[in-house]
Amino acid sequence: MKIGVPKEIKIHEYRVGLVPAGVRELVDAGHQVLVQTGAGAGIGFEDSHYQSAGAKIAAAPAEVFATSDLVVKVKEPQLAECRQLSAGQVLFTYLHLAADREQTEALLASKATAIAYETVTAPDGSLPLLTPMSEVAGRMSVQVGANCLQKANGGFGVLLGGVPGVAPAKVVILGGGVSGTHAAEMAVGLRADVTVVDRSVKRLRELSSLFGSQLKTVYSTAHAIEELVRDADLVIGAVLIAGAAAPKLVTRAMVKTMKPGTVLVDIAIDQGGCFETSRPTTHAEPTFVLDGVIHYCVTNMPGAVPRTSTFALTNATLPYVKALADLGWQQALGKDAGLAHGLNVYAGQLTHEAVASALGLKFQPFRPISAP
Repeated sequence: MKIGVPKEIKIHEYRVGLVPAGVRELVDAGHQVLVQTGAGAGIGFEDSHYQSAGAKIAAAPAEVFATSDLVVKVKEPQLAECRQLSAGQVLFTYLHLAADREQTEALLASKATAIAYETVTAPDGSLPLLTPMSEVAGRMSVQVGANCLQKANGGFGVLLGGVPGVAPAKVVILGGGVSGTHAAEMAVGLRADVTVVDRSVKRLRELSSLFGSQLKTVYSTAHAIEELVRDADLVIGAVLIAGAAAPKLVTRAMVKTMKPGTVLVDIAIDQGGCFETSRPTTHAEPTFVLDGVIHYCVTNMPGAVPRTSTFALTNATLPYVKALADLGWQQALGKDAGLAHGLNVYAGQLTHEAVASALGLKFQPFRPISAP
């Protein structure tokens, strides 16, 4: 199979779909890999590294899109990229369609097959291709939140962990999943006063057992969130409903009750955000202030640490890329029901029910060919 890796064009996005080691695995399996020139430069890989691994180098993205059977990316295709996709072509990347009607319509118009990292599932129901970036985003959320709290950056002027004789900052984490747990680990490590909110009592028990008295846990209700947000210095939104738009847990009215200079970090912004006041931002302009509260809502947070993120992502995606290439996408989906859950768009139809519901569009179930 011909596999293409274009250079990412989203603002300040330096990750790349495959590292050279991944290319070598695919080439050794008999596949052809075409990498756009400069695609890996942002993480320290030059064209020569890819050539040594067996890839061919394309001078322009048009060549990658025009000649590849399978396009492997990191971030959702920008509209210019959607227009270069064609019927019969397979796109494998993060999509986050539930919060992006424009991209969805462009992918439908392309008639291409689009498989989303974030809705691929493992046998236990977890999200193996979302997990590595959720881990990165969770850890980053505490770093960027602490930075935003500094007075020079417009913050309240609070040190996350305090010092002897001075109370630490109050950190509230909405969601105890992968990103929320990693955020909690970082915040607890910095000796902040940390509370995790979740609607799963089972998960709250697990977190309480994991962190002990270093972490407070609260069952998620509107009243509890309202009370916690009012007193918080940093609120991290880490909720996820696979494939669907994130629920708005913090209302505009709640934001108005927060102290000036406090910080909201919305990890869920790729899925529309879990704060009513959130809007997507970029690494070029990561924050905005509303009602005196600093909002950090960067849609590609892990792109700030692209080398770590790319290696973590490729470790998870490579087996799936290889399966798609070795078997063909329909046979691969037929053999792996979890990979089949990743199919979002096929032949101009929406094939993921949660995405279709979020956008108010028609859902068309897809039945993959059973693999021998």
